[in-house]
Amino acid sequence: MIFESHAHYDDEVFDADREELLGCLAANGIGTVINIGASMAGSEATVKLAGQYSFIYGAVGVHPSEVEELNEEKMERLRVLCGHEKVVAVGEMGLDYHYPEPAKAVQKEWFERQLALAGEVKLPVIIHSREAAKDTLDIMRANHAGEIGGVVHCFSYAKETAREYLEMNYYFGIGGVITFHNAKKLKEAVQYIPMDRILLETDSPYLAPQPHRGERNSSLNLPYVAEAIAELKGISQEDVIEITEQNARKLFGI
Repeated sequence: MIFESHAHYDDEVFDADREELLGCLAANGIGTVINIGASMAGSEATVKLAGQYSFIYGAVGVHPSEVEELNEEKMERLRVLCGHEKVVAVGEMGLDYHYPEPAKAVQKEWFERQLALAGEVKLPVIIHSREAAKDTLDIMRANHAGEIGGVVHCFSYAKETAREYLEMNYYFGIGGVITFHNAKKLKEAVQYIPMDRILLETDSPYLAPQPHRGERNSSLNLPYVAEAIAELKGISQEDVIEITEQNARKLFGI
């Protein structure tokens, strides 16, 4: 069964048909889903979803674009949520320099705080890094992120950066972008990354693969991602699905 390692089914775009969509995943080969918190509200909703569905597990954290909402009280609430029996990771957290706000210093501060939290509660991390390759790596090294473990979600850098993450024994979340015609650097990186370090993800509702690019994404599109990886690796789609499920279960302890 396909293991979906990164989705946002708490997002309001699923409000109209969430129950119907989640109810059909198993019949379409999707066995397990990690729902990812990207804000405090999203983290609360993630824990609620994990309680409602046996196949959904959760990660709780605050995306770099949302870190201005964080304070000591909310960090303590995240710590409490980490104790939920179905919370298996902290995140998504990291750096996003695509837009000018929040300020880089603010993003860095709360990235470090969330890394520290993950280390304390002994859960792996979900890393978000966009247009911030060097700063992300510098912070992870300074905060001993290799000892924490985790996955670089929606990996989008070249294979040289992949090498740095491999040295920390990190996993790589690969989603719909791998099917895009202009994703040459990512395709080269995926050819380089060992299969035992790759996870399947969608980032639903974002980043739908070809031929559904621009539409609302869901885990139902993961076979397109598995097929693209299989082609790059010269193995079967079934092998990709089986290996990435084993990888995800190992990382998240499921």
